[in-house]
Amino acid sequence: MQVRWRAVLIYTHRWLGIAGCVIFAVWFLSGIVMMYERMPRLSAEERLARLAPVDLSAIRVEPAAAAAVARVEPVRARIGRLADRPVYRFLAHGRWTTVFADTGAPLEALTADDALGVVRRFLPESSASLRYAAHLVRPDQWTLDGGLPRFLPLHQVALDDAAGTYVYVSDRTGEVVMKTTARGRRWGWLGAVLHWTYFTPFRLQPGLWRWSIIYAALIGCVMCLTGLIAGIWRFSPSARYRIKRQPSHSPYAGLLWWHHYAGLLFGLFTFTWALSGALSLTPWDWAPSTSPTPEQSEAAMGGPFELSRFSVDAIRTAAASLAREVPFKELELLQFRGDAVLLAYRPPDLAAALRVTNPDLRAFQSAELAIDHRLVRLTAPGRVFDRFTDDEMMQVASAAADGAAVRDAVWLSDYDAYYYDRHGGSPLPVLRVRYDDELATWLYLAPSAGAIVMKQERLSRVNRWVYNGLHSLDLPGLWNRRPLWDAIVILLSLGGLASTLTPMAAAWHRCKRLLLGYWSS
Repeated sequence: MQVRWRAVLIYTHRWLGIAGCVIFAVWFLSGIVMMYERMPRLSAEERLARLAPVDLSAIRVEPAAAAAVARVEPVRARIGRLADRPVYRFLAHGRWTTVFADTGAPLEALTADDALGVVRRFLPESSASLRYAAHLVRPDQWTLDGGLPRFLPLHQVALDDAAGTYVYVSDRTGEVVMKTTARGRRWGWLGAVLHWTYFTPFRLQPGLWRWSIIYAALIGCVMCLTGLIAGIWRFSPSARYRIKRQPSHSPYAGLLWWHHYAGLLFGLFTFTWALSGALSLTPWDWAPSTSPTPEQSEAAMGGPFELSRFSVDAIRTAAASLAREVPFKELELLQFRGDAVLLAYRPPDLAAALRVTNPDLRAFQSAELAIDHRLVRLTAPGRVFDRFTDDEMMQVASAAADGAAVRDAVWLSDYDAYYYDRHGGSPLPVLRVRYDDELATWLYLAPSAGAIVMKQERLSRVNRWVYNGLHSLDLPGLWNRRPLWDAIVILLSLGGLASTLTPMAAAWHRCKRLLLGYWSS
C-alpha cells in the first residue's frame, strides 16, 4: 500500500506538471513584468491637466431637474465641459449618463466627427494626425476592466504618432477615458494579460473566466503538494543513490536533478502563490468586500444622495470661493452628513502629469485625493477647506455603527497592516474605528473625502493575509521597502520558474513517446 500511494503521488505530480508547467512558467514570468508594468491607462493627472475649464455661468438647468430628464437616480455627480458647453455627468446603476447643463437635453450618441473633435481639444498637439479607428459597443483588450465598461460605447481614435497612441472617447460622457501606446500594450500583454489570462473573448465570459482561473490554480496546488511530498520522500540525507557511480542525495540526474532541488527549495512558495491566486477571486464568496456597505456610505452622506440639495445659484457662489484657491477644471458634487459640498482638484502641470507612472490612479474617475484638492459647503460658501473636522468624522463613525459599540478609534498618519498603498495614493490621515459587532468590523474614514474609504471584517482581514500577504508578499516591514521587496520576489519567482522549466524536456519526450506509441498501435 505504501508503494502504491507513492506511485499515486508521483504519477499525479508528473501528469499535472506536464499539463501545467507552461502555465506556471507564464505566470512566473508575467508576474515579474507586473512588478513594474501594468495595463495601459490614462493617468488621473494627465486627464485633469488636459481638461478645459467649465463655464458655470452658462448653466441654466438645476442638477435635480437634469437627472429627472435623464430618468436616473445618481449616486455620484460631476460638472464638466463638453465642447464649449457645461454638462452634468451622473453615475447611476453602474453607468454614466450626461445631460447638457445649459438646455437639460441628454447627450445623444457621438458621431465619429464628434469623437475626433473631443480628442482635438484634449490633445491639440496631435490634431493634425488624428484618425477615427473604431466604434466599440463591447470592451476590447484594454477596456475590459477598471471601471471602463461603465463608459461604453466607446470611440477609438488613433493619433498615428511614433508612440502608436490610441485614445478612447465615451459615448455616454463625451470625454477621453483611456489612452494606450504601443509600448503600454506590449507590456500589458507580457504582464497583466498573460498573468490574469485576460484574453478578450475569454474575459467577456466572467463566470467561465473566474472559475477556470480558480480551478486551474487549485489544481496547481495539488501539483505542488504532490511534488513536495514525493520530492521529500525521494531525497536521501545519507546519499544512498548512485549517479554515474557517485553517491547522490537525489535519484535524478541532469535537468531532473535541478528540478528535484528547485522543487524542494521553492515548491512551498509556488504552492502559496497558486493558493493565494485562487483565493484572490474569492471562490464561493468566502471573503466579504472591503468596500463600505450602502448603509455605511449613507451614514457618511447623511442619507441617500439627493441632488435637490444643490442649486445652480449656490453652486456658482461656492465655486467662486473655490476658484480663488484652486483653478479647477471640473467639480464633484458631494453630500456629507446632509450638507451639499463641492469638491475641486488643482490641475497639475501637464509636463509633470505626463511623468506620472502610478498605476493606482485611474482616469475614469475624478482625480484621486493624492492630487491637491479643496472643499466648500454650499451652506457656507465663503469657507474653503481641505478636510472635514475630527469631530465630524467621529460622528460619521457613530452613525455607521448600526447599534454596535465602538471598541476604539485611532487616527492614523501612516498606513497600517490592512489600510495601505504601495504607491502612496490612498489618503492619509484616516480614522480607524473598530467595533464590537458580530463581524468584528473595522472602518477607515478619510477626512479629506468625508467618506468611509475601507471596511474590514474578520474574514476580509484573513483574506488580506492569505491573498496579499502570500501572493504579493505584502508583509509588514517588507511591502514598503524597495528594492528589498523586489529582490526577494524576483528571487522566489526565478526559483519557481526553474522548477517549472527544468522538467519540460523530459515532459516533451514522455508525451512524444506516448503519442508515437498511440499512433503505432
